[in-house]
Amino acid sequence: MGDEDLWRVLRGIADMPYGAGQIAALEQLLRRVDAADDRHLAFVTRMQATTGYVYGGEPAKSFVTFSWCLSEFDRDPQPYHQRHLHQLLWHFKYMVSGLLKFPEVPLDRTYAVLDDMERRYKGGGHSLQTVHKHRFRVADHVGDAEAAAHWYRLWQTTPRDELSDCAGCDPTSQVGYLADTGRDAEAVTLAEPVLAGRLTCTEQPQAILTALLLPYLRTGRGESARDAHREAYRRLRGNLADLWDIGDHIEFCTLTGNEARAVELVERHLDWLDRPPSPAAAMHFAATAAASLRQAGLIGAPTVYRRAAEGRLAGEVPALVLADELAETATKLAARFDARNGTAHQSEWIAHRLAVRASGEHLPLSASVRRRPARPTGEEPSIHPDRGAPPAAADRARAGDGTTVTLPADAGPDELLALAEESWGRHDRATFRAALAACDERFGTDDLPPRTVAHRLALRAAERGDEDDIPGAIEMNRAALSRYREAAEELPAQVVAGRLGVLLTRSDDDAEEGLALVRAAAEALERLGDARQRAAGHDRVALALLHRERWAEALDALDRAPADAGGDRHLAARIALHRAHLLEQSDRVEEARAAADEARRIGRELGIGEVITAACLTYVRTVDDPADAVAACDEALRVAPADAELPVRVARARALLSAGRAADAVDDFVEAVTLCVERGAQGDAFLRWELANAYRMVGRLGEAAEVAEEAVLGLDRLGAQAEADRCRHLLAGVYAGLGEIDPALALLERLADNLDGPDNLPHRAQVLEEAGGILYDADRDAVAAERFAAAATAYRLADLPLDELRARRREAYAWFWSDDRPAAVRTIELVDGVAATLAGQPEQPPPVTYELAMAAEAGARVLTGEDRPDEALSRLAGVPDRLRSIEAFGEAAQVEILAGELLLRLDRPAEAEPLLRRVLGGLPADSRPVRQTAWLLARALDLLDRPTEAAALRAEHDLDPDD
Repeated sequence: MGDEDLWRVLRGIADMPYGAGQIAALEQLLRRVDAADDRHLAFVTRMQATTGYVYGGEPAKSFVTFSWCLSEFDRDPQPYHQRHLHQLLWHFKYMVSGLLKFPEVPLDRTYAVLDDMERRYKGGGHSLQTVHKHRFRVADHVGDAEAAAHWYRLWQTTPRDELSDCAGCDPTSQVGYLADTGRDAEAVTLAEPVLAGRLTCTEQPQAILTALLLPYLRTGRGESARDAHREAYRRLRGNLADLWDIGDHIEFCTLTGNEARAVELVERHLDWLDRPPSPAAAMHFAATAAASLRQAGLIGAPTVYRRAAEGRLAGEVPALVLADELAETATKLAARFDARNGTAHQSEWIAHRLAVRASGEHLPLSASVRRRPARPTGEEPSIHPDRGAPPAAADRARAGDGTTVTLPADAGPDELLALAEESWGRHDRATFRAALAACDERFGTDDLPPRTVAHRLALRAAERGDEDDIPGAIEMNRAALSRYREAAEELPAQVVAGRLGVLLTRSDDDAEEGLALVRAAAEALERLGDARQRAAGHDRVALALLHRERWAEALDALDRAPADAGGDRHLAARIALHRAHLLEQSDRVEEARAAADEARRIGRELGIGEVITAACLTYVRTVDDPADAVAACDEALRVAPADAELPVRVARARALLSAGRAADAVDDFVEAVTLCVERGAQGDAFLRWELANAYRMVGRLGEAAEVAEEAVLGLDRLGAQAEADRCRHLLAGVYAGLGEIDPALALLERLADNLDGPDNLPHRAQVLEEAGGILYDADRDAVAAERFAAAATAYRLADLPLDELRARRREAYAWFWSDDRPAAVRTIELVDGVAATLAGQPEQPPPVTYELAMAAEAGARVLTGEDRPDEALSRLAGVPDRLRSIEAFGEAAQVEILAGELLLRLDRPAEAEPLLRRVLGGLPADSRPVRQTAWLLARALDLLDRPTEAAALRAEHDLDPDD
């Protein structure tokens, strides 16, 4: 590789984003440069490497490249050294800051570099403003408050010059010092004009926003603090060099009571401690992470997920155990710094970081959670009546949900149990629980008759089942059944047997016993019971069969129930609900919707919120019109019990999306995620995925990215790789929309790896093609071509020739625009092979017609670049007409413009002129190809010796006559 090629490579590397990729490219180039023995190139490459190491997360390596450049500059000054003198002097600042972050570097060395920096700045006639700033930083680091204040004053009073830090970075350091010394209002005031200006530095505005987190918070600017956190963290989260600042964001989350978000940030960046940019950054991150994990562990986050270096989950660790590990790491590092510095400042500072806890009012930060989850108090809600109520005609009892219920003061145990039974059937849970509690309170130790004991056990079983304690409900039902049989109470025994059978069918192991019990009970009730009891018996058979997914048999059982449910409207509502569900599962959608409507009607008549809610949810799943679905959800929300609000919110959000009201859907999804988190329910990761998509649909891409990142982490925890990968796919698109190209590409690479299997070839190919598209749009054409080639290969292996043709065509364009013309020609040969296969098909659907036409256009462009206009033009014969036949009018015009250009190259202006005139007349006036077509047409007129027309055309389209 010649020197010019090496210079071109260096220019390309300079355009790469900071990080491991650029560092690897720089180190590979350095080896080639040293072998070429070009001093100028070696110097400039190491200058670039110094910056790359600092901003790419490996600052220790910058000490070597900087020292080499400084020695080379002093040993044999050359003209090119002078051209880079400003940058070399600027690098002194990197060195002072960097040396402080490594405790193994003696402090004397840092002072020596500072002295050398001051000498060179003075010698060049530069201001010492930035020298004073860095002396302040050293004093602040070692905890010399008096010296820090002295150097701060000199820094602020010395004139700035071209070597001073930028208009964002200088105030960032000032904001940090003002905040540390309790001058938060001054810090905010100082930063306001900076943030109002235009910041173009690599470190801004994320650095100053991070510095403002605590000043904003402590001066009551909660919304500003939240917005600063969101914007800054999004910019920091992908760069290893910013590990220190990420620690600041973790601490901010801890202080504001956002334990869950703090833990998410710790989990996301924990593996960076395996390769920290510096011991100082590792110390700070470890301390802030330990504090967050201690707080999270104390309020209910028992474990934390470790990630491997490639981002995959590597296992769980108890939060408090990991907190202790990280605290030990931070403490030991602080001790090393103090040993180097001869002070105790770093240990004291880290101790303060480790002691951080939530303080003040909760500040919601997440784009997916609206409220702070309730903290456990250790107190169980009482379900007993007030013990101190005075005697009266009636006792006032309080149910478990806090509802006050009036109970007869002189009621006996059987009366209270009958009231509880009746209340259960009426869906009056408050009275049910209060009556049971009163029975326990008044008669819990009495020697009650066996029938009464059995009745109480049966009702306790119902209570356990309502709380999803199925084993407990089964146990109590068995006990109740045994007592009823001992008392020879056959009718209630059969009722309990039926209830027990329904519960048993929820388990594969006990299903047969359950079905036998419930069927026998229904047959017995046909003989012994009244119409209501018979209806209930058949309903229980249907429920048992529903649990076993035997839909048709379950419907037959419901058909045996009396039409009016024996006059029990509450039971009729339940039967209508069960029928609706069974019909829905049987794909009898219209009948299911009618049954749900019937249940809704009865629920309204009786005022039963849970029946209305369940019926509305079934209706939503079976209705075609999203607006009707939203209306049903609105009705449900007005009456839904607290524990039913979550599914209603989810259903409403999805209906709003279907109705094209994504902005409204966002609010419902946020509420659903919040409810999920508050209740500790599973599934919030899936809901966050849907919320991220809703944010994407309304163009709120920053929030979409934040929530999708949370969703991916949660789905990974659940082991739901397929769903996690689909969410990664969504997130990659969001990153691309935000212009965050490298994170998007990293996700797509991860997806391609995950899909590396024969069954996943089409999806793998799609992901590779999308990566190629992102790279192509970012003008990284050569790498884009490689991705398109890999996608085409995967499409071929998946036997998808049309997709293969498209990917090869895009590959050819990418090679063409990367100036690798031989590769473009080779790719066109592959394009021709695939096109020949498709062209031989007897019938060509529009997509095939389109791709064949565009493949011809791609081949013509490549051949045009190879100066083979005859071959290029021959490829375009008939292509515009084929494109117009499928209404691809824009592409047809594009091909004709190329044909006109080729005709001019072949010196055939008489053929080009009418073609170009027709195209120009058909183009929209404000479309992009108008000027190109007009220029070509004017050129044709010139060649046809019609200068007046050509001049008029150029004037009409404002074309430069000399072009």
